[in-house]
Amino acid sequence: MREQKEPWRCPVCGWTAPEDRKNESWDHCPNCLAGIHEEETEDGICGGILEPVSVWIREDDSWQIIGRCRLCGGMEEMSMTAWDNRMKILSIAARPLSQPPFPIERVQELTKLMGGRGEIGGNSDEQRK
Repeated sequence: MREQKEPWRCPVCGWTAPEDRKNESWDHCPNCLAGIHEEETEDGICGGILEPVSVWIREDDSWQIIGRCRLCGGMEEMSMTAWDNRMKILSIAARPLSQPPFPIERVQELTKLMGGRGEIGGNSDEQRK
């Protein structure tokens, strides 16, 4: 008797592959975009959770999800699929805008430090020097 393959199950959110796609190999969860880090290490396969931290677009216009391993810190790219949660992808892509790496209240001060006038706003007809 042939052993039936178990559907892929996400170790983070519990999403399970649908019955008609259970035999496919999944490198990440289309719901939460997390994956398993399968990079070879000295001790074997890492096996840590790849947490989605960014997205980027290749020259061929294919979108890639960048995951960072919670265990070893390694980074890996995973190709975006038609099944992937678009809202999750957009939230990851917008993260640098919604959580900048500097206090937004200090933009004026930081601009002055970099040699600018430090004014926020301005005139669109203003010529840059």
